[in-house]
Amino acid sequence: QVHLVESGGGLVQSGGSLRLSCAASGFYSSYAVAWFRQAPGKEREFVVGISGTGSTYYTDSVKGRFTISRDNSKNTVYLQMSSLKPKDTADYYCAAAFSSSDYMAEFGGEYDYWGQGTQVTVSS
Repeated sequence: QVHLVESGGGLVQSGGSLRLSCAASGFYSSYAVAWFRQAPGKEREFVVGISGTGSTYYTDSVKGRFTISRDNSKNTVYLQMSSLKPKDTADYYCAAAFSSSDYMAEFGGEYDYWGQGTQVTVSS
């Protein structure tokens, strides 16, 4: 059974940094992982992702500030967030799907597995 567990959220001042973790279990082959976020009153949006082959994808608003990485030995995907802005405030969710391709889905409906979410609050 597949499980995803996020951690690392919290409160940070504008310009600060946080690292989110997504620990995965139950995967028996390659998989893609994406981070989505949902701010109060807004729709969920794709933020970053790492494909089954290791390619990375970023939404424009976080390029140069966020970095996604993967430690296969720990089955964990990390999201390093730097130069945080108040508009980054949201609940962050990791999502995963079995994939051995370079394809990166940016629509949440294409992911079969989701974590419980972790809250990130950036104060001005």
